[in-house]
Formats: sequence, structure tokens, C-alpha cells
Amino acid sequence: MQTVQPIRDKYLIEAMKQELKKVSYRNYFLFVMGINTGLRISDLLPLRVADVKDQTHIVIKETKTRKIKRFLINLELRNLIFEYTLNMHMNDYLFPSHKTDLPIKRVQAYKILSQAANNVGIKDFGTHSLRKTFGFWHYTMHKNVALLQDIFNHSSPDITLRYIGINQDIVDKSLEHFSL
Repeated sequence: MQTVQPIRDKYLIEAMKQELKKVSYRNYFLFVMGINTGLRISDLLPLRVADVKDQTHIVIKETKTRKIKRFLINLELRNLIFEYTLNMHMNDYLFPSHKTDLPIKRVQAYKILSQAANNVGIKDFGTHSLRKTFGFWHYTMHKNVALLQDIFNHSSPDITLRYIGINQDIVDKSLEHFSL
């Protein structure tokens, strides 16, 4: 079984956004929500407009852990939510299927995202790559594994670092010029 990876290159993140936007604004929005919140796809797909519109936080009961999670919606994402939901009703799903009144399924989200990833040359990609990309960049910017561990509800820092792909290359690079 392949392990999906975070997107470590900001150029490729931008390329994914553009590729998804060409097909559907919904698909673009799904990607942006995923990489900016770190929520699992199983927690993103059932969201309704009322869960995010005019809100500062997303409050959900996580599908996997059954724990209540409260997550800040950053200003840029709030502006995007405002724009995306402008002509939607509060009870509408954020990621509606074009065929039913229900949200798209995980399999459909996978097909949409992996096709775009393939088109822009991203390997080892899956729906979990959104969460891992959030984690990778959060760690890269803040270098706070304990905070990220808490966000992800992981039991140890080691699990969090392995999860986001902070692999041997990155560890080696951090030690290359470290000397006391």
C-alpha cells in the first residue's frame, strides 16, 4: 500500500488550485478548505453552509475520534467562504453532488483530487494529502510539533512528525549546520 504524502512545494499547491478551478469552483474550494483546516475528508464532506458561513470557527464532532473539534477559520478562508457561499442556502451542503441532494462521497473526492494531482505531476497523492499538507506547512512555519500533535489529536510527537512526512532528509538538513 502506498503512503500518501503532503504537497511540499508551494508551486504545486498553486498548480493544484488552478487545475481544480478549471474544472469546478466546488473542487477548488474543497482543496483549499482541506489544506487550510487540516480536517479529514470524512469531516469536510458533510459540512453545510451554516457550519462555516459568518463563523470564526468550525465546530464538529470528528467522524474518526468522535471528539468535539473547534477549529479557527483564518481570515483568508473566511473571505473565500463568503464568496463561495454567496448564492447558497444555510442548509446546503458545501460540497454538493451534481447528481443527488447529498454531498459528494469520499470516492468522488478522491477521483477529483487525484486526477488534478496527476495532471500537475504530484505523486503519492490521496484525499489524506490535504490534511498532511496542512500539517507539513503548519510545522514548517511554526516548528511546534506539540501544537500540531494537539490539532491532530495524535498520541505522540513522533507519530505527528512521521504522519506529516518529516522524513530523514529533513532531519539531516536540520542537523547539517547544527554545531555546539
